[in-house]
Amino acid sequence: MSDKKIVVDGLTKSFFSNQGALPVINGVSFSVDDGEFVAIVGPSGCGKSTLMNIIAGFERQDFGWVKVDGVERVGPSAKGIMISQHGSVFPWLTVQQNLIFGLKGNGHGDKGALAKHYAAMVGLKGFEAAYPHELSGGMLKRVELARALVVKPEILYMDEPFSALDALTSLRMRTELQRILDEERHTVLLITHDVEEAIYMADSIIALSPRPTTIRNTFRVSLPHPRKISSPEAQGLREAILRELGL
Repeated sequence: MSDKKIVVDGLTKSFFSNQGALPVINGVSFSVDDGEFVAIVGPSGCGKSTLMNIIAGFERQDFGWVKVDGVERVGPSAKGIMISQHGSVFPWLTVQQNLIFGLKGNGHGDKGALAKHYAAMVGLKGFEAAYPHELSGGMLKRVELARALVVKPEILYMDEPFSALDALTSLRMRTELQRILDEERHTVLLITHDVEEAIYMADSIIALSPRPTTIRNTFRVSLPHPRKISSPEAQGLREAILRELGL
């Protein structure tokens, strides 16, 4: 059996308007191993989020295909959870209620205990009864992360999840996510504009071209965790990726 969790082959996508066709994605192909963390970086407006939405099943491509576990993707699947930059916490529910919300059916055991476990895992122990308006931006992002993890997804689709946070909070969230991934196995696909964030977390980094986007290069990150972005190896990788992005 193949160890490829996600296979993307020849994805092409255009948007159409009165002005005609706007090509966005132009023949993108790559694969993600089971348990691998792949980051996708590229210029603003190059089609990163569109690519992620197609892979996750929320948009349809014009040509090409996506397979997950060898099965062609035709729509969203319970195997994957999307965490976006826009936020999806329900303001009228407490932290615990937000975490329980996604636990449909009776196959989860004690849902309250499960919610409590994941709240503690992301550093929200003691805040289970708090409402979103009582939490900081960083804490809200922790709620989102816990809500995604509590349903035990095989794949985490993350579209610039920390971009709205200040630099220090963003760094804390990266460190927190890395700690969780050391404890729990997930395949992760991360869209980010932050090259250092990609280097800090990913096993592989895909650099995209401007729109209509193609893959310029793929970089393997072999540095051990926890990574020091200031190390000569990380800085050399950063410069190589930025050169590929035309910076």
